[in-house]
Amino acid sequence: MANEINNKTVETMLTERPDYENEIIRIIRGSYSPKTAQGMLEDYHGSDVAQVMENLNSQERKKLYRICSAEMLADALEHLEEDDAGAYLNEMDLKKASAVVSMLETDSAANILREIQKEKRSLIIDSLSPEIRSDIRLIASFDEDEIGSRMTTNCVVILDTLTVPQAMNELISQAEENDNISTIFVTDETGEFSGAIDLRDLITARRNDTLDSITVTSFPYLYAQETIDDCIEQLKNYSEASIPVLDNNNRFLGVITAQNVIEVIDDEMGEDYAKLGGLTAEEDLHEPLFQSIKKRLPWLLALLGLGIIVSTVVGAFEKVVAQLTMIMAFQSLILDMAGNVGTQSLAVTIRVLMDEDLSVGQKFKLVAKETRVGFSNGIILGAISILFVGLYIMLFKGKDILFAFSVSGCIGLALLIAMAVSSAVGTLIPIFFKKIKIDPAVASGPLITTINDLVAVVTYYGLSWVFLINFLQLS
Repeated sequence: MANEINNKTVETMLTERPDYENEIIRIIRGSYSPKTAQGMLEDYHGSDVAQVMENLNSQERKKLYRICSAEMLADALEHLEEDDAGAYLNEMDLKKASAVVSMLETDSAANILREIQKEKRSLIIDSLSPEIRSDIRLIASFDEDEIGSRMTTNCVVILDTLTVPQAMNELISQAEENDNISTIFVTDETGEFSGAIDLRDLITARRNDTLDSITVTSFPYLYAQETIDDCIEQLKNYSEASIPVLDNNNRFLGVITAQNVIEVIDDEMGEDYAKLGGLTAEEDLHEPLFQSIKKRLPWLLALLGLGIIVSTVVGAFEKVVAQLTMIMAFQSLILDMAGNVGTQSLAVTIRVLMDEDLSVGQKFKLVAKETRVGFSNGIILGAISILFVGLYIMLFKGKDILFAFSVSGCIGLALLIAMAVSSAVGTLIPIFFKKIKIDPAVASGPLITTINDLVAVVTYYGLSWVFLINFLQLS
């Protein structure tokens, strides 16, 4: 019995997650002294505090700002979206806001400060120490799509003229202000990047060893003005905890940390996902109605225009539909399959195009391969359609075998052609967009689907007119 009770207790502990959110809210809404409340809140992770903030009213958040230390609030803001973090920072008094910003990673501070009122932003920046102010202004000077906007100055940098003991002393000195110490970056007296030293190598080095002997000069690096899109593949391939960021004169500016890399890739994937859905930018749960409309409407207007063209083409085949009304029932089959294979090819192509070194020959092979895949799948699905659609028309519509399988044969052939062409279109469009320096993700699923609808309609009704009406005279 005791073992059974213990097992149930363990099972309950594993399945029931502690309700941190309500615990934190109770502390904030309680009558604890500020010191006691702060001590209790220190036991919670910054992400837990961040999740609670949106569930508090303005007065409760202001109480939280007074209770928590600047370090605790900075930790919470690091786990929020920049616009939300900016809104909360804007609620704080100037002194607390400045203290919080000084505790943030420099890249986070620069991005969050962009989201607050201009007047207050200037006052906060002016109240910071010259070093932090300089770092934030440096990061803020880069466009949001440049690598420099995502870097941080939280790292250890030493001169290449130091001895091993001097380098150790410098490491200890800088470690008080910087916690990214697993890799030490080396520059010359002008600030030009020379290489990097692994912390373990510096610790195990002998006093008489030279710094050059433990410096890795082939360490990967990025340039601050490179676009994030151009660097995504490099960032994914690097396994370093920190990657140095240089200016155009090869001077060391800061680093991209592993956390930065994850955030960059997540943001880029989010943007590409939004574009594939026909949005001009990402949306979130709290997006204002007007902003959501503004992001969706441009593509919808473009797709409306293409949809009108598709409808006009269908109208051109009005006589075909009038003479053989049954073919209307199977239009969606052709259109849907053409759109699906086009979107599949689009997804594959966008993924491949992330490789900036792709040659013309490789792009040609990609188009040929996707067309072959679409054609092969078209043969299989076309054959299945011929069999099952033919049986359906014969058994459920009461048509003779010649009529039934003539119509299903036309459907199967149209499906084959539409799928092969759609695969090629889904590959060629993003390649064309990439060639003219437009993000290939803009060649979104809805766009590809609409274009392939046009291809499918012309193929299906064109074959029906030629094969069923003019050749077999089934009308």
